[in-house]
Amino acid sequence: MMTERLTRLIHWVPLLFVLLWSTGFIGAKYGLPHIEPFYLLFIRMLLTLLVFAVLMRLFRARRLSPSQALHQMVTGLLVHGAYLGGVFAAIDWQMPAGIASLLVGLQPLLTAVLAWAWLGNRLQGRQWAGLLLGLAGVALVLLSGDRAGAMSLRWPALLATLLALAGISLGTLYQKRFGQGADLLSGSFYQYLATAMLMGLLSFGFETQQVDWQPQLIMALVWLVFGLSVSAILLLMLMIREGEAARVASYFYLVPPVTALEAWWLFDERLAPAALGGIVVAVIGVYLVIRPGRRPEAPVRLESCKR
Repeated sequence: MMTERLTRLIHWVPLLFVLLWSTGFIGAKYGLPHIEPFYLLFIRMLLTLLVFAVLMRLFRARRLSPSQALHQMVTGLLVHGAYLGGVFAAIDWQMPAGIASLLVGLQPLLTAVLAWAWLGNRLQGRQWAGLLLGLAGVALVLLSGDRAGAMSLRWPALLATLLALAGISLGTLYQKRFGQGADLLSGSFYQYLATAMLMGLLSFGFETQQVDWQPQLIMALVWLVFGLSVSAILLLMLMIREGEAARVASYFYLVPPVTALEAWWLFDERLAPAALGGIVVAVIGVYLVIRPGRRPEAPVRLESCKR
């Protein structure tokens, strides 16, 4: 009975992950007007480290070997450092959040190609079609309506977004290849430790650390720590551990459409008919990637009849 309930709960993990992860751009939109991007991430990482230190003690998390800790720190630099730093810097450098989300939305396709080249993962034609459909759906959502006119991109912002794309793609595969067997809580702690060190160097090297402590910033920071850095990342690490890299990455296609729906609800941003169609296309694309393939039929054995 307990096993069946656990299995049912695990089936809801991807949906919960998408809902949580999609709020990252919303949190950045709330917080960045009051603080510099790297300093925001530095404070966020320090608070997250405190939370994970408490969780590790409460749940008696296993200690990692020096090799495991090093691999987790590399994962942290890629998944959190490059991805979050790139996205937050791009938005702060006036790149529209929707365009940044679209570029990062290439991650499932890039991850699938890298997994095929690096890990030898094989994808069926149906799954490749699903990845391309998901990308098309993301493009329809984020390039429809008024957002299509906001395409004045600056090179620093574009490069930062491409860095974020490379970081989250490589980090997913690196964790799948080298992060197996590591305790989720202990592994996440070392990931955030490496990210905090990186963000501290970037902030104190290039920023002023000036903060306008408004309630809007405080609420955004609290959500980014508990909703994203704790809950969403633990779900992501669980999904990477239990599933194929390309299949896990395909869920990221649902993030920009869900973010668009949240922006419509929170900020009254209008959704064009093409955007609604794009959401449907993205969902179909993800379904094609994650749908189990047909099991090969068992061969029929012909046995001699005894008379």
